[in-house]
Amino acid sequence: MSQSASQAAIFYRDVESSKKVWTIKDSGGFPAPKNRDGIRAMPFWSSKSRAEIIIKTVKAYEGFEPVELDLNTFYNYWLKILKSHKQLVGINWSGKKAVGYDIPPEHVINWIDKIRDTKNI
Repeated sequence: MSQSASQAAIFYRDVESSKKVWTIKDSGGFPAPKNRDGIRAMPFWSSKSRAEIIIKTVKAYEGFEPVELDLNTFYNYWLKILKSHKQLVGINWSGKKAVGYDIPPEHVINWIDKIRDTKNI
């Protein structure tokens, strides 16, 4: 399993358990850099500590603050905005360059729908 696949698996496990996701923000707003394919991706992490590591280790995110989102806000607001803007969801980015899986919001929406159906969330 690749590092990105491992981070994605951890993201899904942790979010299912905590019902929370984390992103980061500074005075300019929320980051959504272009990935190597030229498509914007907004990063989300499964824990505050993961977001804080990126803030501490990636120069581009120096000065950002972690922002907690409950699962309903993530689902009903952020994923719908990203979908309408044709942007991707960055899943548990890690490392010195803050990289990982960038997936369509529809995949995360479908996953949340599935866990809501099976877990009564």
